[in-house]
Amino acid sequence: MFHYKQENPAMADLLALYSSVGWTNYTNNPTMLEEAVKASLWQLAVYDEKELVAYIRLVGDGHSVLLVQDLLVRPDHQRQGIGRKLLTEALATFPTVYQRLLVTERSEKNLAFYQSLGFVELSEQACTGMIYMK
Repeated sequence: MFHYKQENPAMADLLALYSSVGWTNYTNNPTMLEEAVKASLWQLAVYDEKELVAYIRLVGDGHSVLLVQDLLVRPDHQRQGIGRKLLTEALATFPTVYQRLLVTERSEKNLAFYQSLGFVELSEQACTGMIYMK
């Protein structure tokens, strides 16, 4: 049975979850991850018994803009509706925010998932997205 908790998960649990999906930019810099989690606007963790199996965190001002910074589900727990429930809960928590954004790896799987939840590519809204990389 899954338990949803709005909390900062233990760092060891977060590192294990991020490692399970191959997000090494975070696992290679645990201090940065810890500070980023602390500074998040909102987060929700999912446990299977005591094991952290999924996590979402949002950044933004909570009024005009919201960014889904991280949405992770352990590979052995994917395709069970957990990610969908996390994202649905996150968006429902901030119903009046005008811009709800996310950046993700471009794949058919990701596009299909986010489009099924109402997200569209920026180009469909006569917008463009840019990223500054050092």
